[in-house]
Amino acid sequence: MKNIFLLCSLLLLTSCFEVERNCTEFKTGEFEFDYIIDGVKKTGRFVRTEDLSINYYDGKIDSSSVRWINDCEFILKTINPKTNSEKDDMHMKILSTDGTSSYTFEYKLAVKKRNKPLRPQKGVAYRIK
Repeated sequence: MKNIFLLCSLLLLTSCFEVERNCTEFKTGEFEFDYIIDGVKKTGRFVRTEDLSINYYDGKIDSSSVRWINDCEFILKTINPKTNSEKDDMHMKILSTDGTSSYTFEYKLAVKKRNKPLRPQKGVAYRIK
């Protein structure tokens, strides 16, 4: 009987926790994020407006159109792709927010390629402006 009461109490406490998702705060702005290439940690930066994202990374500038699906999900489409992989649209999803300073996101290909698994990746973007 004690075990059932304890289990119910734990379930009740964990079910009360709700992840903060104030996505509208992060639709526009200037952000930084860290990424790793060949074991080297690097920092990228992007500026996002309601319908455009300008990315700065590895000394390159890349622009993508932004199409919002809902307040927390959008599709990025590279405007001038130079390679076949840049032609693939990316699905971005804001998973949680931390006030107005950062958000955790997940990204993956918007369309699954035949015989290849979709491998969602996660990251954290920090507001700088």
